[in-house]
Amino acid sequence: FASYQVEILDWKTKKQLCFLDKVEPNATIREIRLMFHKLYPRWYPARQSIKLDPKGKSLRDEEILQHLPVGTTATLYFKDLGPQIGWTTVFLIEYTGPLFIYFLFYFRMPFVYGLDERFTSSPHPVVNLACICHSFHYIKRLIETVFVHRFSHGTMPLRNIVKNCLYYWGFAAWLAYYINHPLYTPPSYGKKQINFAVIMFLLCEAGNFSIHVALSDLRRNGSKTRKIPYPTKNPFTWLFFFVSCPNYTYEVGTWISFTIMTQCAPVGLFTLLCFIQMTIWAKDKHCTYLREFKDYPSLRMPIIPFLL
Repeated sequence: FASYQVEILDWKTKKQLCFLDKVEPNATIREIRLMFHKLYPRWYPARQSIKLDPKGKSLRDEEILQHLPVGTTATLYFKDLGPQIGWTTVFLIEYTGPLFIYFLFYFRMPFVYGLDERFTSSPHPVVNLACICHSFHYIKRLIETVFVHRFSHGTMPLRNIVKNCLYYWGFAAWLAYYINHPLYTPPSYGKKQINFAVIMFLLCEAGNFSIHVALSDLRRNGSKTRKIPYPTKNPFTWLFFFVSCPNYTYEVGTWISFTIMTQCAPVGLFTLLCFIQMTIWAKDKHCTYLREFKDYPSLRMPIIPFLL
């Protein structure tokens, strides 16, 4: 066809919002979003969800009009996703909060535990070690956000930032309160337990970073096309032989080691919630891989080798 006509309707009311004439057959959905944005400036591209069906999935930016199951007059549906915020900004906000909130409790601010001089420092070395590990974890996340991560989706709804910050910031305060409390008692098995946990913590952090770098390398040229991740020469990436999302496996391992190190119930609860949430994400990504790639490795599980 020489050109297409594109009709865009409101996904809920089915009211026509615009009619685009003489659209090139090789036009991408991103280009159609930009055309729509010129007519409705307040609905910038990241805020638009363009669908073939009102209840269907959003079309990807790179999809081409002539490859879609439409005729010369294509009917598309628009949904307003609401105000958006970039993922880099989201992560920077989420991870900076816990870093500084933890310090309020570690440095025993007077308004936290009182003015008694006995409460100004802890006699247990593990408290200092826990602060170092907690800070290292979130500093690593901030560095990855700026220099490593490549996001397939550029933004998320602005309203979600409040929920996410309540989760990360709230748990950081809860953990820090008990770990740095004047009545805190160190782990039952002393240095052996702590040393084992520190080694496990560092290995998991190294593994998590290695996986993020490997996933980033898949999109080094700026492509948003999904590819199957495979192990590299880095031994930490060999977990790809057995699971689809080893970054989540290592992340859970990090918090399990932090739980062992501090022997603190709130840390254990946070670890459990992390595991549940990351299992949901891992299963979703695993199913997407299976759906998109017929040759996807059959040995892989979502998050735990051979089990889950």
